Amino acid sequence: MVAGKTADGRTGAVRAPAPAAAGRDVAAETAAAGAAGEKTGAKTVVAKKTTTGAPAADEAAAVLPARVAATSAAPDELAVRPGESPWTAEEVEEARAELSREAERLRTEIHAAEEALNGLMRDSADAAGDDQADTGTKNITREHEMALAENAREMLYQTERALGRLEAGTYGACENCGRAIGKARMQAFPRATLCVECKQRQERR
Repeated sequence: MVAGKTADGRTGAVRAPAPAAAGRDVAAETAAAGAAGEKTGAKTVVAKKTTTGAPAADEAAAVLPARVAATSAAPDELAVRPGESPWTAEEVEEARAELSREAERLRTEIHAAEEALNGLMRDSADAAGDDQADTGTKNITREHEMALAENAREMLYQTERALGRLEAGTYGACENCGRAIGKARMQAFPRATLCVECKQRQERR
């Protein structure tokens, strides 16, 4: 209690104000809390700043395609007709090698046909004064080269599809009825996509 004036102006005892909260000994409180933690065995855990999951997700996404690409069907999972022996690893590798060689040959053939077509186009542009016979011959040659290139592109497409089916495990299955085409037929025609029955029905249409 201290001496002072009351609200009505008279002199009297007035209660002293409490000390400000800001005046607390923060260092002492912190030390006391640390001592209590040592007695109880508790440890102070500092929160760490976490990063987003993007790097981990990117790393997982990069690993997934590699795993998928490395996974291919087992040889004995390929379709065969009743009475035929299952595909062996050697037979599958032989089919893959043959299709790969065929695809490379077709790419070379397509490139050569395109080069020939470019040469014919240049000749047609430079031969404004040719007679009708020469012009007709060049047109026939150009159409022939275009047909060769288109046929090679179609065969390349079928070859690459066969390679994809080989990796997917659907090689040797008829794309129409789903039954086995037959290993003997696939070895004779590696790009076959239809069994004999479906192929015959297709040709009769």
